[in-house]
Amino acid sequence: MRKLVSLLSFICFLACSEKISVSDLNHISGYWEIKEVKFPDGESKEYDVNMTIDYFEYNNKIGFRKKVQPRFDGTYNTSNDAESFQIIERDGFFWMRYQNDLSSWEEQITEITKTNMVLKNKEGISYHYRRFVPINAKK
Repeated sequence: MRKLVSLLSFICFLACSEKISVSDLNHISGYWEIKEVKFPDGESKEYDVNMTIDYFEYNNKIGFRKKVQPRFDGTYNTSNDAESFQIIERDGFFWMRYQNDLSSWEEQITEITKTNMVLKNKEGISYHYRRFVPINAKK
């Protein structure tokens, strides 16, 4: 019964959400920090402070994502590790498809604006991001 309720809630959410346009995808590029993670059972976890943030670079349906650590001088510590993705459109929705030597997965883009982005994985976990505003203590 719980799975049926979850499925119906998910279908209602999809039917009621605003449609994302191709031009909206241009908002992906930039620095994003997780503000909240929502789980399928209704539980959620809020993040007030993030030690790492996600940097996305996107152009013409392909891009990459990497973890970076903001520093107080306005720069970022980063590694060369990045997850490449491509944007695919399926059934009127946009998905980020990741693939590496070990696995592949997809996240649905359920919301994207200049300041907010929500990605949802196949397990029904939603990652709510806000645009990162760098700290610059160097002024």
